[in-house]
Amino acid sequence: WRLRLPSILLLLLTGFLAGPLSAMVRPSGIPLLDPDRLLGDLLFPIVSLSVGLILFEGGLSLRLSELREIAAPLRNLIVIGSTATLLISAAAAVFVLKLDVRLAFLLGGILVVTGPTVIVPLLRQVRPTGQVGSILKWEGILIDPVGATLALLIFESILISEAGGAAGAVVLGLVKTVLIGGGFGLAGAAVLTQALRRYWIPDFLENSMTLMVVIGAFTASNLLQEESGLLTATVMGFCLANQRSADVRRIIEFKENLRVLLISGLFIVLAARLRIDQIQALPLSSFAFLGILVFVARPVSVALATARSKLSWKERAFLGWLAPRGIVAAAVSSIFSLRLADAGFPDAEILAPLTFMVIVGTVAIYGLTAVPVSRWLGVAAPNPQGVLIVGAHSWARTLASELQGEGIAVLLSDTNWANISSARMAGLPAYFGNVLSEHASDETDLGGIGRLIALTPNEEVNSLSATHYSGVFGRSEVYQLPPEKNLDTPREIVAEHLRGRLLFGPEMTYFELSRRFAQGGVIKKTRLTDEFDYQSYCELYAQSAIPLLLIDQNGNLRLFTVKDPPKPQSGHLIVSLVSLGEEAPSPEALSQGTGKDSA
Repeated sequence: WRLRLPSILLLLLTGFLAGPLSAMVRPSGIPLLDPDRLLGDLLFPIVSLSVGLILFEGGLSLRLSELREIAAPLRNLIVIGSTATLLISAAAAVFVLKLDVRLAFLLGGILVVTGPTVIVPLLRQVRPTGQVGSILKWEGILIDPVGATLALLIFESILISEAGGAAGAVVLGLVKTVLIGGGFGLAGAAVLTQALRRYWIPDFLENSMTLMVVIGAFTASNLLQEESGLLTATVMGFCLANQRSADVRRIIEFKENLRVLLISGLFIVLAARLRIDQIQALPLSSFAFLGILVFVARPVSVALATARSKLSWKERAFLGWLAPRGIVAAAVSSIFSLRLADAGFPDAEILAPLTFMVIVGTVAIYGLTAVPVSRWLGVAAPNPQGVLIVGAHSWARTLASELQGEGIAVLLSDTNWANISSARMAGLPAYFGNVLSEHASDETDLGGIGRLIALTPNEEVNSLSATHYSGVFGRSEVYQLPPEKNLDTPREIVAEHLRGRLLFGPEMTYFELSRRFAQGGVIKKTRLTDEFDYQSYCELYAQSAIPLLLIDQNGNLRLFTVKDPPKPQSGHLIVSLVSLGEEAPSPEALSQGTGKDSA
């Protein structure tokens, strides 16, 4: 996050350093981290369970409301795109890497998956506008069980062909995977939904019980049909996320934290399993193979899948440029290469290091170029400066107009139709409804929006808005007005960790700002120079001006806060509320007059 690099690169580097590279420099030749010695026979069951939990968390992020507009291109990417990727990858493996045809198709099946473990962090960094982000997220999550199942069927067909079995067994395996995986996923989601809806589980055990049910369904599904548990976990998460009878927000938050830990551990452990001789055995042609995946397989598969869609050529180009491989490819290749090597396929040992090379290569290429490519194509706002303003009362509209006039995107939200109507009449984008509702999450377009400021007279609404959107913008980019001081209740109404950063100054509450605007206060802009610096600005205005925000030379917006305010410099534009000294109504009168101004 700090370096703005894909974390997978640093995780894999850590695994290489702790594993094969440390074995080279240590006198004993024993690596610092040897997963096989550390975990023994538990290694691959743990990897398999972890991947299942990652896919469950991914399923929780899939919303049916997103699917309505992207159903056709998504379906084509899953069916047509994955088929094209499989065939092109397999052909490249045969003619470029000189692999056996069966191993080439297995490698192609493994590399079909893109993976949410890399896609989701990249999307958070790029923040594409329109449908591109939703398509990539859905594809990354759905393609994992599809690709893993496809690789499993190819793997089973290799073993069956060696044993002289029939092709019907492969078809039967596919049917069993879909029925068993989907059935257990639906059953697990139904059990959890009923238990949560009827309050059979106490709040403090919701996450533990959910974890138990997911692992139980995943394991039972795998016992009946190998690797069908991946589909079970995805279906279970998807069903839980889209039901309406039980609240699963705490579960979603827990699983997001768990996913970070699992991904971090898995990448380090699996990278540490590689051996130097395996890496050195990779032919130079593997770089040509990587180039074919990036510059041929992905663009061709996207072109075929989106040929008749309504996506613009820029959106198609960005889809064709983003296909990093993730943890599922690493896990599946490690498992299958070991099993095939035991079954007498000597070339199978190349699958794992080759897959890791593809993972590192694709993540490095896409991770380092996604932001500039998206900016060049105009499909994303990698550094969004826009503001979501909760509350559309008169002076909130005035502030929004000033921001919009400086080229900064704004979106106002309010439950008061008069406020929303006035905002729209003033040419300001506005959402009518509760900004905390699920409908708001589905319907509001946050393209170009990078922060939230809550300006309502209700501290609870402000705090809930900041807490809710901290997961979208990050805690450093959610702001709210300071609370009113209540002599009857000296304690704070909302704890500090449950609210956003306080704006402007400790006394700049909603009523104080409303008083100043009602008194004739106006918003003024001042450009600082070497001759007229911030100290000169403060001396000129003294107490009559309240700095609200500043815009630097690069167009970056910074808000003045109670703690850690920005440091204005020459060239910065300061936007302030300047009081003109007119008579102001009392806070009680303001409260009566603005009682409907809320989120």
